[in-house]
Amino acid sequence: MSGDALLHRPAGRHRPWPACHRCCGVALDLGSARTRAWIAGRGVVVDVPTVTFAEGGALYPVRRGAIVDVAGCARMLRRVLGDRLPRGARPLVVVAAPALDAVAFRTRARAGVGALGPGNVLTVPGARAVALAADADLSRPLLVVDIGAHLTEVVLLCEGAVTDARRVALGTGDLGDAVTAQQIAEAVATMLTAMLRQDRGSLCAEAMGRGLLLVGGGALRPEITYRLTGRLPAPMRVVPAPHTAAVRGAAKLLEAAHTHPSAAGPVPPVAR
Repeated sequence: MSGDALLHRPAGRHRPWPACHRCCGVALDLGSARTRAWIAGRGVVVDVPTVTFAEGGALYPVRRGAIVDVAGCARMLRRVLGDRLPRGARPLVVVAAPALDAVAFRTRARAGVGALGPGNVLTVPGARAVALAADADLSRPLLVVDIGAHLTEVVLLCEGAVTDARRVALGTGDLGDAVTAQQIAEAVATMLTAMLRQDRGSLCAEAMGRGLLLVGGGALRPEITYRLTGRLPAPMRVVPAPHTAAVRGAAKLLEAAHTHPSAAGPVPPVAR
């Protein structure tokens, strides 16, 4: 069942977290630079570098928004979350995913998350998760600009679904002598211009009129936001706590999924 269906169904027998003691849930944002996790009833409990270790040293299982090492991702999740979950639990897991290459990411994320012994795994586009965290009106077209450490995405949402998406392999982690804040701002402007040119239904133009949601670590960098303000032909709103917006939005979907009737079947006892 899709995440959208779960958001619009009546609640089942499960009570909202943390009152429900029958099961547990995890929301994940697997970023190229950092991994963040929200655990039901506890909030954001993990905000760590996306790195694992082997005999050869440090390994980076997520690069430029793609999971390149499933086994390494599994080891990392087991290391940072294994001791934080109730023993014997089969958590419901919601993972924020990039808008592009979603099928490949979803397949690899499910395999990596398997290290946590989940009862079910759902994915949600990161841009939709951001919109949920910002309490944005999803009944109207919305543009989300996500500037991460190694990837920048511009996503057009229509009724909460991804209608168009562009990305460039640049982010805050690339800033230095070779890459400037101005280049990142120009890349965002170029992606928006391309969207407008192909905007046959005027959805992008309408979203532009509403203003852009800015999220990701880049939203905390004044040298980037200042240049974006000068380059973009639309107002811009920074999402509160933009670096954790994706995991917080995934947590909202997780809570909605938890109370759905499909989650109300028999649940094995959890050792505590």
